[in-house]
Amino acid sequence: MEYNAAAPCDCGHGMMRMRRPSVFAVLLTLCGVALFCVLGVWQLRRAAYKEIVLARFHHAADAPLVDLASALASHRPGTYPHLKVTGTFDGARTYMLDNQMRADRLGVMVFVPFKPEGSTRLLLVDLGFLAKMGPDSTMLPDLPPIPEHTVTLAGIYAPPPLPGLKLGGNPLVRETTWPKLVTWIDPGEIAADLHASIYPHVLLTDPDPGSAYIRSWTDNVMPPERHRAYALQWFSFAIAAVVMFFVLHRVKRDDTPDDEQE
Repeated sequence: MEYNAAAPCDCGHGMMRMRRPSVFAVLLTLCGVALFCVLGVWQLRRAAYKEIVLARFHHAADAPLVDLASALASHRPGTYPHLKVTGTFDGARTYMLDNQMRADRLGVMVFVPFKPEGSTRLLLVDLGFLAKMGPDSTMLPDLPPIPEHTVTLAGIYAPPPLPGLKLGGNPLVRETTWPKLVTWIDPGEIAADLHASIYPHVLLTDPDPGSAYIRSWTDNVMPPERHRAYALQWFSFAIAAVVMFFVLHRVKRDDTPDDEQE
């Protein structure tokens, strides 16, 4: 019995094949993918860390009170000591942080220098939010009286609010009367303005139902969701680098090579 061998299928027509990449192209792609993956993993780790930091912040007001000296001695980044501090306000020199929003109302945050007992430095105290007045919410609010006698405060020791876009500069340098309006809180600038040494963090005073101030504190860190979004971007770059590598090195075989035609 005779068998007629079928002619081999010419499957090469119209198909894609890879041309040999250079060593430089391979190394560049591998380094790029590795770098993007490392950055993506780093962002995921930052997201996990920020979740821990946010949990610490949200539970800080329920933590036991500690004095200022103990808090400073044991303070670590990402922690929020719940302070109890006794001293006196410097009510004549008050700062208003402009362009703040609470419950869809525009207003200011009120910061007052505070001299703790036994300390040579000032502590900047955030008393809370006051809404602006007037029909168009442009008039600065009247400040409630600030105690002149010795008082004891309780609150969270936390970094100052993160500034937004620093466009036009801080009006602090142009302010000559008190209270002074500012667009961000910079401890160094305020220390220079007060001609005094101040603590690097501020005191977010505990809520008081009888106070005119709204004390609804928000965390001062980049949210974990943003870190995860950055991680997704880095991993997308890694995938894009691999795709580009294959796209740039593919060759379309439209014709049979010359050696197969002979």
